[in-house]
Amino acid sequence: MRSQTGKKSFPCKAHSNFSWLMSNLNVHMSSRTGEKPYTCDICSKSFTLNQQLITHMRTHTGEKPFSCEVCLKPFSTNGNLKIHMRSHTGEKPFSCDVCLKSFTLNQQLITHKRSHTGEKPFSCDVCLKCFSTNGNLKVHMRSHTGEKPFSCEVCLKSFTLNQQLITHMKSHTGDKSFSCEVCLKSFPVNGSLIKHMRVHADKKPFSCDPCKKCFPQNGQLVPHSRIQEDPRMLEDNANCMMSTYKKSFNLNSNIY
Repeated sequence: MRSQTGKKSFPCKAHSNFSWLMSNLNVHMSSRTGEKPYTCDICSKSFTLNQQLITHMRTHTGEKPFSCEVCLKPFSTNGNLKIHMRSHTGEKPFSCDVCLKSFTLNQQLITHKRSHTGEKPFSCDVCLKCFSTNGNLKVHMRSHTGEKPFSCEVCLKSFTLNQQLITHMKSHTGDKSFSCEVCLKSFPVNGSLIKHMRVHADKKPFSCDPCKKCFPQNGQLVPHSRIQEDPRMLEDNANCMMSTYKKSFNLNSNIY
């Protein structure tokens, strides 16, 4: 390196270190004062660092200069690429202190810990019901708005959840991937298989409080309970049973 006089000069390490310290000090002071001198020309969002602005601009340009060497998926930041690589390596660096379960992202760990603490910081403005994640709250809000964003391409029927659509599609494809080990009968969803298994196990977990009669499925208990609650229906049901008994008695009498 030569000066303006042509004489060879050597950079001062102390001065370089001082410049580096001053640069970092300015950045640090901006974080303390809240100053954000770098502004996006498109959306006017401001940033503390110029590098933050450069990264942000990619949301407008769609530029994704960082690619995964395994699956070639592109990313806008190197940090997002590093997180993605964990899906290939299986790395889960964030562990729960309570149950030792591990997670890929720190945010996943924060959300998981609410299952231990019972914390539900997201509440519905309509019914005040609380949820542990904002995603669950958004899904719940559809019960108030009636929004059903997942539509069947075959019959155009709409659903609140994507899983409901996946289950519905089996009615068109005929897919019945859940089979009974006893009688080999197949079902499109696991819930239907669980209900069916009660037939073999003779389980009747749904009981009527007034008469103590038990049923294997709640769908059978509901109409029975309506009869118990409505005196007119109860009387009609009793008359029907008596009429059936009389017919059976007369038939047997004629035989003998």
